[in-house]
Amino acid sequence: MILRLADPSDAMAVARVHVRSWQAAYRGLLPDGYLDQLRPQDRAARYDFATTDPAKPRTIAAEVNGAIRGFATTIPSRDPDIADHGELCALYVDPDDWGRGYGLALVQEARRHLFTSGFASAILWLLEGNDRADRFYRADGWQPDGSRRTETMWGITVNELRYRRVLDRC
Repeated sequence: MILRLADPSDAMAVARVHVRSWQAAYRGLLPDGYLDQLRPQDRAARYDFATTDPAKPRTIAAEVNGAIRGFATTIPSRDPDIADHGELCALYVDPDDWGRGYGLALVQEARRHLFTSGFASAILWLLEGNDRADRFYRADGWQPDGSRRTETMWGITVNELRYRRVLDRC
């Protein structure tokens, strides 16, 4: 596995992982009709993997045998109450590759990037009811901090819980 920055040519491969992950992980948490109509082309058009602006999202891709199998996206926290934190705003692995360690490698690399970018702590937002992700993040040292929000993203309204973690040298 190679961990590297995603570039513009990766947009469709990342989008395929993104859609397949949502369709598998969020089945039963989001409406089936919504999940069934997701298309990688729609997601790929929204990515900007060319920016070097540190205030914009940075996506790390996990490449295995020339194929993108997962990705993690980080950004400075968008929450005004903790603007001094980094944020893990996406972490997805193709469902065919769950349990192979790609998610762990990606979250560790995302934490390392946020730490070397000067953040001492980080947050992430988790879809309420996503028990598999809850177990994964808790095992990696993330804990709910009591904050909740309802957000509309990608055209669907979701309830989310905020998790927080102290960062250290990985």
